[in-house]
Amino acid sequence: MKKTCIVFLSLALVLAACSTNVQQPKPVERQLYIDVHNLEPGKVTAADVAGAHQKDLATQGKFGVSFLTYWVDEMKGKVYCLSESPDDSSIYKTHQQAHGLVPDLIELVTSGTAAASQSRGALFLDVHHLGAGNVTAKAVADAHVKDLAVQGKYDVNLINYWVDEKAGVVMCLAEAPDSAAMVNTHKEAHGLIPDEVHLVKQGN
Repeated sequence: MKKTCIVFLSLALVLAACSTNVQQPKPVERQLYIDVHNLEPGKVTAADVAGAHQKDLATQGKFGVSFLTYWVDEMKGKVYCLSESPDDSSIYKTHQQAHGLVPDLIELVTSGTAAASQSRGALFLDVHHLGAGNVTAKAVADAHVKDLAVQGKYDVNLINYWVDEKAGVVMCLAEAPDSAAMVNTHKEAHGLIPDEVHLVKQGN
């Protein structure tokens, strides 16, 4: 009986040692992306995008994607989706399988520090195309500090920004009375005027 107990105890120890040596799969690292859909001006509504977004949410788990929010410019037919994903192809596949409206561009971005919405004015997303290799996240962070020092003069509330260092693209989200207030804030703060300013509606 004593020998049997020793054998079982030894076997248990071996199994325990083996189980600790089994390599667990590493969690997939996800990065932050903004994907851009260029749809027909005046032919897209926030309600349409909300419906498509629900299909994205129902499909995203299959590809390891997590959609965080999106913005719609109904007048210009633009949709911007913010997500976390293991890679850009997973975002493309999610949209493709969910509803077929695939993005025209997918930007790998880093985010600034978000500020709270003050629920004042309209919501604008502006885009700076500075050129590949011409911008760093640190440089944008420094410029953003200058924006924050000026924004009150134009009744602007900058909520956040995202930087694609590789492509040299910066996107800024803010509440403002109009697009001119956004432009004037950037112009006075550091002189980097956006190439595009979109009046947007946000969804979740």
